[in-house]
Amino acid sequence: METYQIAVVGGGMVGAALALGLAQQGKKVVLLESHQPQSFESSQPMDVRVSAISMASVQLLESLGVWQHIEAMRVCPYRRLETWESSECRTCFDAHDIGLEQLGYMVENRIIQLGIWQAFAQHPHLTVKCPNRLKSIEFGAEENRLVLDDDQVIHAQWIVGADGAHSQVRDFARIGVTAWDYRQHCMLIHVKTVLSQQDVTWQRFYPSGPRSFLPLNGHQASLVWYDSPRRIRQLSQLSPKQLVQEIQTHFPEELGEVEVIQHGSFALTRRHAQKYVANRCILVGDAAHTINPLAGQGVNLGFKDVKALLTQISESRQLDEKVFVRYERCRRPDNLLMQTGMDVFYKTFSCRHTPVKVVRNAVLKLANHAGPLKNQVLRYAIGLS
Repeated sequence: METYQIAVVGGGMVGAALALGLAQQGKKVVLLESHQPQSFESSQPMDVRVSAISMASVQLLESLGVWQHIEAMRVCPYRRLETWESSECRTCFDAHDIGLEQLGYMVENRIIQLGIWQAFAQHPHLTVKCPNRLKSIEFGAEENRLVLDDDQVIHAQWIVGADGAHSQVRDFARIGVTAWDYRQHCMLIHVKTVLSQQDVTWQRFYPSGPRSFLPLNGHQASLVWYDSPRRIRQLSQLSPKQLVQEIQTHFPEELGEVEVIQHGSFALTRRHAQKYVANRCILVGDAAHTINPLAGQGVNLGFKDVKALLTQISESRQLDEKVFVRYERCRRPDNLLMQTGMDVFYKTFSCRHTPVKVVRNAVLKLANHAGPLKNQVLRYAIGLS
């Protein structure tokens, strides 16, 4: 019979980081994941799924000893961030204003995951079961019994659900979710650009939703187009040349000419688990919360969960429920604040009434000259305060 202190279900970016951190603390850990990340070669095309990694997340990955592996593969630092609705009312943030070389990095999700997985072999306390899926959980007073899809049985004192927005662990533990649909879809478009603008990420607001530019290596970029589900479905059915025409018509002029490489889309939904701890199960990352991706904070919130959980465990002598309750008390308010802030931002810029439009553009213009307050907001956004 295989028995572990902690079973982490889900080996994506957040789950892999947590499993590695627990192993570094000397915990006996098993990680369950259905797909192993593909090995990296520089000639590989970039993935369409990209994350804006904050400096706080970089610090976590450095502390785990994996950031150098990620950086050695493929990352794109960005130093400036701009947001606007009306061209004359821009808010511009610059890393130099707060004494940093960059605000963060644009990195493919697979690259982050792979960089973490490369460190697994160094830790004998960490067992990886892949490819394996969770089939069922039998709950007990002292430990839980996990049955895998190949009928393997393992026992764990605690189970961490890091298995995404549609978490099986959350469902098995009977943890409810508060959720609603934003009635918008998001299209990710990987493009090559003629212009060199790799040090800036920007977002412009339109009545139908924002459109964003995320820089990638070598004159490549990820465009993010928010719009109605019907409109995104229509765009998804276009040929690359037809999609380029739509981009040139509906994105800001500073984008310049582009070539479409690939694209994908998904619906926008907010979810928040009604509790993070139940039946000896703990939720982290998207299993606990999903957020409107307007500010690119999804994975960064997940990494904040990881840091908080590792801190609580390292400071405790025993793995008891009090440790995980303290984790929830630490993270739930911050996650809720970020979700609510993004919702207010989203609803404010979705309103088409002229008086509201005038006020929000005035606020953006004032924000650009807010000095210390603006810099404090920037430091919070990148996780440094």
